[in-house]
Order: sequence, then structure tokens, then C-alpha cells
Amino acid sequence: MTSSNHFGVATAELIRTTFAADVDRAVLLMRHSARTFDRSIHDLENPLTPHGRQLCARLGEVLPKDLVVKGYASPPERCMETAQLVIDAHARAGGEGLRTRPVEALGVFYALDQQKMWKGMSELGLREYLGRWFADDVPRDAMMPAPLAVDMVVRVLGEKLSAPGAPRQLDLCVSHDMTVYTLRHGLGLEPVDGPDVEFLDGLILFARQGQLYMRSHHGGEVRVRA
Repeated sequence: MTSSNHFGVATAELIRTTFAADVDRAVLLMRHSARTFDRSIHDLENPLTPHGRQLCARLGEVLPKDLVVKGYASPPERCMETAQLVIDAHARAGGEGLRTRPVEALGVFYALDQQKMWKGMSELGLREYLGRWFADDVPRDAMMPAPLAVDMVVRVLGEKLSAPGAPRQLDLCVSHDMTVYTLRHGLGLEPVDGPDVEFLDGLILFARQGQLYMRSHHGGEVRVRA
């Protein structure tokens, strides 16, 4: 069995290299940390595992200490807790962190009928379902158009990037794997069947010479319009 101790390592490096390249402000869209898989409750109610909490602390501890980290998260508890645990660990290690607040646009807002979406994904698998969604081949009452979902998330992230903040600041936006997959594919960073979006994997948005770019820790980078 592959060790899960690597979760968050690549994301920490993505943050470090981005801020080391003359970037003073960035927004990270990140999947929550390791969670339980209790099928007897609604999927969004599954909490973080103890190991998931440890992974959050480890990520926070290694963030650049000169960053102010501000937290936003999808409303489910595991997303809110992921963001705040990272921020708290960053603060204990000598950085500065601000409180996390829930943001509905980081949730599964693109599901118009969550029950129908979950049913489709359980039958097809997440990758196949995403591919069909982008091909406009899922029930239209189940999902909003995929390009619209991509545009809405990018707008939210872009607004956070342009808002007033500290001289060196990371806005940490914790969401779900499906949201990260959606932006990765919709922006042309990686195909649907690309690398798995693992716990604490993310995409980082930043400005360079007046243009916005989004980068994956797998090496891809694209120019985006917010």
C-alpha cells in the first residue's frame, strides 16, 4: 500500500516556488485533507481523520513564514477544518494567519441536483462523469454547464487575488476534488484522466506582468481570464 505521508508535500513546494519567483500575492485552490469514508452518512458530512489533521499541521508548519495566510473554505466541516488547521500551524511556526470563513462558491454549487449527480458518479466513476459533463452528456437538471462552473470559480479566486491585503499574502481556498478536477480540465491544465487529485493537492493563481496565471504542481501553467 502506498504511504499517504506525501499528501501536501507537492502543494507546499508549489507555494514555495511561486512566492520565490517575484510573486507577492497568490490564491491557492486546494482539496481538503484526508477524511473518513462512512457510507452511512451524507458524503459531505464525512470528517477529517486524525491523520488528515496531522497532514494539515505539517503543511502549515512549512509555509513561508513571511506570508499572511487568509482562509476560505467550502462550508462542510472537513473543508473549514482543513483551512483553519493549516493556518493555526502556520501561526504557531512563526507566520501570521487569519480566520477561515465559509464561501459557497467553493462548494459543489455546480450540482443542480446533488442526488442525481452522486447517482451518476457512483454508476460511472468520477473521471467518466466529469468527461461526460464537459461533453454536455449528463442530465441538464443535474449539473450546470461545465464552462459556467469553471468561469464562476475563476472569478471568485480572481476577486480574492485583486482585493486589498497584506504585502505578501496567500489566500487559502479549500474545496473538493471535483472542483480541482473541474478547473484543471476546464482551463486546459491537465486532462480528466490526468494524475489523481489527492488530499491537499491544489492549483495556484497569481499575477505576472499584469496577467493572471494558474499553475499545477505537476508542472503545467496556463493564462486565465478572471
